[in-house]
Amino acid sequence: MAEYKKQIWKPGNMLYPLPVVMVSVADGSGKKNIITVAWTGTVCSDPPMVSISVRPERYSYQMIQETGEFVINLATKELAFATDYCGVKSGRDIDKFKELGLTAMPASKVKAPLIGESPVSIECKVTEVKHLGTHDMFLAEVVAVQADERYMDDKNRFHLEQADPIVYSHGAYLCCGEQLGTFGYSVRKKEK
Repeated sequence: MAEYKKQIWKPGNMLYPLPVVMVSVADGSGKKNIITVAWTGTVCSDPPMVSISVRPERYSYQMIQETGEFVINLATKELAFATDYCGVKSGRDIDKFKELGLTAMPASKVKAPLIGESPVSIECKVTEVKHLGTHDMFLAEVVAVQADERYMDDKNRFHLEQADPIVYSHGAYLCCGEQLGTFGYSVRKKEK
C-alpha cells in the first residue's frame, strides 16, 4: 500500500488549474479594454450564469460597474502571449486591442466587444456584485454565446479541443492535455 505524506499550509487559494480568460469590456462612451481573469466559473445552468472576480483598483472594474456588461473570451495556445499581456499591462496606459493586433468585433446583446481570435465569446450582463475582500465577484447572466465556425464539424458539433485551450495553474499557463474519457464513461457498459 502506498504511503502518502502531505504538508500543512496556511489557508489559500490552491484550486488549480483554472480556466484563464480574456474579459473584454467597454465604458459608456465606447472605450474598450481587455482584462485577464483566472477567477471565473460557471454558477448556474438555468438560467445560464457565470462569475468573474476582479480587484476594484483594476481599470476594467469601473467599466463593468458602469455598464453592467462584459464578454468572457476563451484563451488558447495561440492567445497565450496576449492573455498574459492583458493581465500585466493596464488599459489606462495602452489600447490592448491595437497593441496586440486583436480584432474587436461587435457583440449581439451587449455593448462590450468580442475578441475575434477567441474560439468562444460569452456575452454577459451583471445581475449582482458581491464585495468579498480583495476582489469583488460579478455574477452575470449569459445572454449570448458566439462560437468560431472553424471548430465546427460537418455535423455542426463544436470541437474546442482543436483550438488548444489553455488553463492557468499557480503562475503558469498550460495547454489542456489528452482526452481521458467523456461524461459518464465510468458507468457506461463496455462493448463486448
